[in-house]
Amino acid sequence: MNPAVFLSLPDLRCSLLLLVTSIFTPITAEIASLDSENIDEILNNADVALVNFYADWCRFSQMLHPIFEEASDVIKEEYPDKNQVVFARVDCDQHSDIAQRYRISKYPTLKLFRNGMMMKREYRGQRSVKALADYIRQQKSNPVHEIQSLDEVTTLDRSKRNIIGYFEQKDSDNYRVFERVASILHDDCAFLSAFGDLSKPERYSGDNLIYKPPGRSAPDMVYLGSMTNFDVTYNWIQDKCVPLVREITFENGEELTEEGLPFLILFHMKEDTESLEIFQNEVARQLISEKGTINFLHADCDKFRHPLLHIQKTPADCPVIAIDSFRHMYVFGDFKDVSNLKFLENSSSLYLTYILENYTENSITDLTPLIQPQERQDQDVASSPPESSFQKLAPSEYRYTLLRDRDEL
Repeated sequence: MNPAVFLSLPDLRCSLLLLVTSIFTPITAEIASLDSENIDEILNNADVALVNFYADWCRFSQMLHPIFEEASDVIKEEYPDKNQVVFARVDCDQHSDIAQRYRISKYPTLKLFRNGMMMKREYRGQRSVKALADYIRQQKSNPVHEIQSLDEVTTLDRSKRNIIGYFEQKDSDNYRVFERVASILHDDCAFLSAFGDLSKPERYSGDNLIYKPPGRSAPDMVYLGSMTNFDVTYNWIQDKCVPLVREITFENGEELTEEGLPFLILFHMKEDTESLEIFQNEVARQLISEKGTINFLHADCDKFRHPLLHIQKTPADCPVIAIDSFRHMYVFGDFKDVSNLKFLENSSSLYLTYILENYTENSITDLTPLIQPQERQDQDVASSPPESSFQKLAPSEYRYTLLRDRDEL
């Protein structure tokens, strides 16, 4: 028998301290460093991944590093499975190919990925441990609300875009695809589901998806594609959830400016839904081919008084249509002519080209001469159009190092 070993009191205290420390020391999460060899494997296997695109020389990146690491530690304790949530980073100087792949235009940029798919909206919230942790908790919450009675459908918030899935059972491939799409598009639509006997009246020929657009008078739309095909289902729902004409707000202005496309904007009073509907219909009729070339937007006249003042308008003049090229703003002559945009009938890119090539000293403020070319000689052409107002919604230089200002290298 081995003789008993007795520790002195100081040694005993030291051992107990080490034991307690080992038990209560929080888990330190490892931040995954992504490169061209491991990025796809790591992101594809992660339910949710938050990726920090940074540069070592950027002081904003340096400030974020300890916050990002601490937030990772907090979340790792709540989601210990390594594939549930991944915090990762990319050194954009070392891996410029990755930065280019994801169109990184400022440092640091925080992008969210789901099963390898980059989400459209990057993280733009507060740069604090609590804010980052809360953001991840929100992303991990169930994006689909399960209704308990079909009466809930009649009391939906019809100011939102609603997608309702009726399924025979929750444990099915159909629902898994629906839930995955909802996790990606939950910022754009409200997603609801019903199962079993509750959903049976709506399942005439199997599981069913219904889109309920904003407004009580707009008709419902039924999905007719394969519910097990993620790409087809996602494209259909995205088309319904992300409208051709989007509302610009101070909250999403930075996101929209970063897309780099000129704005064609309808300024209207919030209660003036008729003008908005006319504008939406005319954009869909005349400009659908220009989707991806111009951002079609509408804005609340009261909230955006300042841009209106720049083009010598007030809320009393609304509805007003204008284009913002990010250098200058231009006014479309008269809203009543929106259904007769002669300069857009053949190719709206002609209009766009004219704007972008003529915003120097020969710029014009009022585009009526383009609508009525025969009267162009009778129009007074302004030589100093107002500067862009919406460029001020671009990323703040107090939060990011913008790549065009890379004099810190």
